Amino acid sequence: MRELEERIRRDGIVEDGDVLKVDSFLNHQMDVELFAAMGREWARLFAEEGVNKILTIEASGIGIACVAAQQFGVPVVFAKKSRTKNIAGDVYRVEVPSFTHGGVSDVIVSKRFLGPADRLLLIDDFLANGAALEGLLELARQAGALVVGAGVAVEKAFQPGGDRLRAKGLRVESLARIQSMSPGHIEFC
Repeated sequence: MRELEERIRRDGIVEDGDVLKVDSFLNHQMDVELFAAMGREWARLFAEEGVNKILTIEASGIGIACVAAQQFGVPVVFAKKSRTKNIAGDVYRVEVPSFTHGGVSDVIVSKRFLGPADRLLLIDDFLANGAALEGLLELARQAGALVVGAGVAVEKAFQPGGDRLRAKGLRVESLARIQSMSPGHIEFC
């Protein structure tokens, strides 16, 4: 998606350690008009899939998922990284390592919100090693839900996650795929 690539070139900051900071428009301060354009693109790409829910993971994927869900006219379910008092009853649970945070999170979704009747589109802000999406796939498997694909804002195509998920048969539609990056330089696929 050219609009997202241009924004990354203009406002993205590449730091050492394969870190791309897009916090000025994607995952701290959010450009909702850009999110709407991204949602329209995923709605076009997945129009024939019968999506009835969007599943994402806390926290940076939530804003993008909500705006995308408006395009589909469906609810968003987000996997929480910790159990809170307002999640009562049974949950689906999986451990997910985080590239960004460098730890492992116990990720949960209440069984009330996912089930066999669901046709899920997974949405996330970044795809690097693929752990977050693999965690969401596992939650969907536990629920008996069908995952029709994944919409990703930014994929670091030089890292193994996207290739591994596609090899498993997951349809991944990344709106910006980065081939390589270094401070002051970003090359898209």
